[in-house]
Amino acid sequence: MTYFTGLQCFLCGTAFPAKALFVCDQCLGPLEPAYDYEAVRADMSRTAVASRPKNLWRYRELLPIAGEPRTGLHSGFTPLVRADRLAREIGLQELYLKDDSVNHPSLSYKDRVVSVAATRAVELGFQKFGCASTGNLANSVSAHAARLGLDCYVFIPKTLEPGKIIGTSITNAHVVAIDGTYDDVNRLCTQVADRFEIGFANINLRAYYAEGAKTHAFEIAEQLGWTFPKHVVVPVAGGTLLPRVGKGFRELRDIGFVSDSMPKIHAAQAAGSAPVIRALHAGLEYPEPVKPDTIAKSIAIGNPADGFQVLQVVRETGGWGAMVSDSQILAAMKLLAETEGIFTEPAGGTTLAVTLALVEEGKIPRDESVVVSITGNGYKTTDAISGQLKPVVQLGRSLKEFETFLADR
Repeated sequence: MTYFTGLQCFLCGTAFPAKALFVCDQCLGPLEPAYDYEAVRADMSRTAVASRPKNLWRYRELLPIAGEPRTGLHSGFTPLVRADRLAREIGLQELYLKDDSVNHPSLSYKDRVVSVAATRAVELGFQKFGCASTGNLANSVSAHAARLGLDCYVFIPKTLEPGKIIGTSITNAHVVAIDGTYDDVNRLCTQVADRFEIGFANINLRAYYAEGAKTHAFEIAEQLGWTFPKHVVVPVAGGTLLPRVGKGFRELRDIGFVSDSMPKIHAAQAAGSAPVIRALHAGLEYPEPVKPDTIAKSIAIGNPADGFQVLQVVRETGGWGAMVSDSQILAAMKLLAETEGIFTEPAGGTTLAVTLALVEEGKIPRDESVVVSITGNGYKTTDAISGQLKPVVQLGRSLKEFETFLADR
């Protein structure tokens, strides 16, 4: 049984069929899936969820597919790490890391959204699957396409980190590097999708793709014993994740799984690509586009598609946001690894650095529970941090040399 009933406009509420559509033809608002929530409340239970495999499809009733999942059977249900050493270091009482840097199969939160988009692509009859990407999405789309036997087309800015390009190319995907920013790539892909019948995860399949991000919130609540934290700090790139984290928490309240007040949801961006934070601080309704310039390439999107929704959710939940410099990002990456052994990419460093800033500003009280979203793996972006680390000690094979080394420390 499917509880997914079709698409509707986020702004004006106009209903649309469950096709490869992503924008309202009445008001140009974004489309999102609709559900029969009465049926969900009647049929979905916490006991039933607990009995299911530990993947993102355990929340099947609240995901927009018509049949059975086609991929993502090992994606999701990533660790929620109680980060006590890091908490002591930064002066928090209760800190958790939602660690999607170990998500299967491509080591980022994108495996959530792509599992849903790829399943829907197959249901809609697409033989070609693709994306516009700053790196992690390319890795995930190519991996899931390989698993499904779909022809894959991935479009990226030519300045992308080599590790992410290799992680996509190894699947035999068609990797197209464009001389421009991510926003230039995205515009081109919108034209390509219309003409060549390619199911683009984050363009004509975006309505389905985005819903997969809700599982990030579902898991946080379940892993905390069906309670909410007081604060969640989320990185913002195109704006897919943060609003769906908010939607996921709201849905859990609406179906009676959780009775807590909504968490305050905070936005994190790098100073070199911070259109949402600048709009938030200026009191604007929509972000004004910027040209990205930051080491945090996976969140370097100057014109976020869902920026309006990010601002709305942050304000509705009483959250806030901050932007941090590249040097702060690198320092946070090192701090996370040194205290908790988690090597994140610069996007994760951004989220942690912003958490530190919000704590110092008093936006996050030190005695309230906090979840920090770690969305990608540092082993893909070693070039960003390598110059910041102490050199490897070079010794010969004798014990005496090691004794000398210890004595000199």
